[in-house]
Amino acid sequence: MNASLITQFALVCGALGVIYALVTAAWVSKQSAGSEKMQQISDAIKEGAVAFLNREYKTVAVVAVILAALLVYLGKWTAIGFLVGTVGSAVAGYIGMMVSVKANVRTTEAAKKGIQSALNVAFKGGSVTGIMVVGLGLLGITGYYLVAKSMAPVDDAFHALVGLGFGCSLMSVFARIAGGIYTKAADVGADLVGKVEAGIPEDDPRNAAVIADNVGDNVGDCAGMAADLYETYTVTLVAAMLLAKTVFGADSPWIEFPLLIGGISIVASIIGTYFVRLGKNQYIMGALYKGLAVSGILAAVAFYFASDWFLKLPGVQPAFSSMGVFTTAVIGLVLTGLIVMITEYFTSKSFGPVKHIAAASVTGHGTNVIAGLAVSMKSTGLPALVICGAIIWAYQLGGGFSGNPAAGLFAIALSAVAMLSMTGIVVAIDSYGPITDNAGGIAEMAELPESVRAITDPLDAVGNTTKAVTKGYAIGSAGLAALVLFAEYSRSFPTQIFFDLSNPKIIVGLFIGGLLPYYFGSLLMEAVGKAAGGVVEEVRRQFRELPGIMEGTTKPEYGKCVDIVTKSAIKQMMLPALIPVAAPLVVGLLVGKEALGGVLIGSIVTGLFQAIAMTSGGGAWDNAKKFIEDGMYGGKGSDAHKAAVTGDTVGDPYKDTAGPAINPMIKVVNIVALLIVPLLK
Repeated sequence: MNASLITQFALVCGALGVIYALVTAAWVSKQSAGSEKMQQISDAIKEGAVAFLNREYKTVAVVAVILAALLVYLGKWTAIGFLVGTVGSAVAGYIGMMVSVKANVRTTEAAKKGIQSALNVAFKGGSVTGIMVVGLGLLGITGYYLVAKSMAPVDDAFHALVGLGFGCSLMSVFARIAGGIYTKAADVGADLVGKVEAGIPEDDPRNAAVIADNVGDNVGDCAGMAADLYETYTVTLVAAMLLAKTVFGADSPWIEFPLLIGGISIVASIIGTYFVRLGKNQYIMGALYKGLAVSGILAAVAFYFASDWFLKLPGVQPAFSSMGVFTTAVIGLVLTGLIVMITEYFTSKSFGPVKHIAAASVTGHGTNVIAGLAVSMKSTGLPALVICGAIIWAYQLGGGFSGNPAAGLFAIALSAVAMLSMTGIVVAIDSYGPITDNAGGIAEMAELPESVRAITDPLDAVGNTTKAVTKGYAIGSAGLAALVLFAEYSRSFPTQIFFDLSNPKIIVGLFIGGLLPYYFGSLLMEAVGKAAGGVVEEVRRQFRELPGIMEGTTKPEYGKCVDIVTKSAIKQMMLPALIPVAAPLVVGLLVGKEALGGVLIGSIVTGLFQAIAMTSGGGAWDNAKKFIEDGMYGGKGSDAHKAAVTGDTVGDPYKDTAGPAINPMIKVVNIVALLIVPLLK
């Protein structure tokens, strides 16, 4: 196995990321877990989360083994890559969830010392997940690339990377679907009966669904997001490497350049985590942004010197100047910053969209929902425009408008890689959210002093924004990654496919591709509704049959709600997860490669808009409710608050189930298309 300087560097940086994550996880574990009652609550959350993931992974394992056996037909290295990708994504999700359930109770305990202490524990817990995701991702792709390259024929080695990406994508879509159904069914069920019907606070221990709700934060927002961005990170690197091979040849050093960018960014992200501290104004989001800004600036500086060094290597085709390569990377970093800021604007309590939804709640449930839907649709505009700008800018830098379209496409791929290189710090900021959410829940259930909730509540409110921001980032980067995958698909045939809109097959493909995100999203919304209905009936039954619950003399049967949502999520994840696998197979084999290309473009366009609208709209609904709970428009228990709870209930499956799952769905469709290219030639 002959490793170049770049692959050696990537392996070292990947290992450094894993070591950092393990050391930080050990630090989190050493922090005080609080009283025995707090630990009992945390243990119950952990027990439910582990039980759910074990059942989910067993189900996915059966599907993975069957698919791996079928993939042997396309080559044993493709099948092995598929298994490597599936296991890597699963491990990233599992570690993320386990660290989160340890960090939540420790954040609650740290809140007794003040907001900086609680922020430190919560963010350190999140950074374990974030840096572990990129560390494992870079190790997996670099290691398997070296093994396949040294032991398989050239074409088989690169097709093996497609198998690796498919494994990551499949695990990601299962994790997003199952975790999303679980977390929102429990959340919606708990809110509808507890807050709306019984009039008790959120996370009140008298609510039988409260443990299931807290479990859901971990299996959905931690395990699901970790698997999702592990997949996006890996697939983007794979797509760029494949496109480099197509554009520059199988022996070109450009194939390994994305690994160099990935390695640099892990180091930059690790350094950035040490800059997350509150300033004098106690601006929590600002503290998190410090880490992101430092990581981005350090990466940008390093990208320039790395590009200059790379272009002097022997065998590097001078497709770009060092400033051109550097600028393509900066485009990705700038796009990351813009999408983060845009998403925060539409989802934070500090800005107009959320305040507009809160004001609309005063006149009732219907006007709240109308305002939320309007904000969700508006929220798609600016992200789409900045993505368009990034695509045009990168394509122009690569010479795409000057007679070199292949290099222009590769420049877009480099921008996508640079954008995804920030995955470590972005996932750290995201995972902070469910940790603080659980921390507040534990404080409520353990009946800690109000001073503790006064610390955890503002941390949690910012966490809602960070979760929305990360989803916006994941969706925007997925759009670029899918575009790169499509570019590689169109160039993977002996004669490049040109998509002429007068071809009815392509029009049919566009319609089918455009349909997929809508139908896929509808199945997930229905799944949450069905599962939440079961939770509602169970919580009502317990209030009715166990009257001592409301007086606090009888303990609710938490396990029954956990069991209901676990069974429902596992049962209902299969059909939606298989749709993005089956659709390209059916269209490609029955209608043809041109129609399949139309499917890819159609799914990217409608999927991008659907996903952004759902995640930003849902986040805005959630924080509008919290804005009212802070005392606006009558505060908790007012008519405006009841209307806001209804809006939040609609927004929950939007932002945490259907919207985020569309992101990996788009990439599954594209990666399956690449996978079956040998069958379509």
